[in-house]
Amino acid sequence: MGFETIFALQSVTLDIQKNEYVALMGPSGSGKSTLMNILGCLDSPTSGTYILNNIDVSSMTDSDLAEVRNKQIGFIFQTFNLLPRLSALENVALPLIYAGISKKERLEKAAYVLDQVSLADRMTHKPNELSGGQRQRVAIARALVNDPAIILADEPTGNLDSKTSIEIMNIFEKIHTSGNTVIIVTHETDIAGFAKRVVKLKDGSVDSDIINRQ
Repeated sequence: MGFETIFALQSVTLDIQKNEYVALMGPSGSGKSTLMNILGCLDSPTSGTYILNNIDVSSMTDSDLAEVRNKQIGFIFQTFNLLPRLSALENVALPLIYAGISKKERLEKAAYVLDQVSLADRMTHKPNELSGGQRQRVAIARALVNDPAIILADEPTGNLDSKTSIEIMNIFEKIHTSGNTVIIVTHETDIAGFAKRVVKLKDGSVDSDIINRQ
C-alpha cells in the first residue's frame, strides 16, 4: 500500500499430518485466508517453503500448481461455486475432465460419490433445484471425486442454517474417518469444535495450536 509493505503472514510454522482434522480460526485480517490460499496452492509464499506430500510446491510455476491443485486438493467454498447450467452429476464430474478421464468413467465415479453424500436421488437436478444443504453436499462430492490428499473447506457452513450446518459437519467427520486430511477455515467456534485440532491466527502469526478434547 503506497510505500508500506504489509505482511499477511509472518513466521508461520505449521505441520499438518496425513489424516488430521484441523480448523483454522482467526478474526478478519488475521491471515487465515492467505494461509488457506497457500495451503491450497492458490498463492505462493514470498519467502519460506511449503512441502505438500514431500514435494516443495512453494516455487512451482502456475501450470504446475494447477496440476497439484487438481490432483491433491479438494476445495469446498462457502458459496458452493457450482455451475448453474450443469446437473449435480455434471458438476461433480467436472474435475475429472481436467484429469483426462473418459466420460463413462467420469459419470460413474461422480454418481458413486454423490451416493456417498446421500444425493443419489438428486443427480439430474440443477443447483437452483436444490436446497443450500444439498448444494453444499454436491460441492463436497465434487471435492472428493479426485481422491485428493487434502479437503480444504472455506467457511463451509457460512450460508447454511444451524441444523443443515450440523448435517454438513457430520459429513466432514465421515470424510475424516475414511482417511482424508480435512482443513476447515471458520470463524465459528461451534464449527471449529468438530475438528480434532484448532489453530488460531492473530496478526499474521499462529497465536495458539490446541488439540480438541472430545
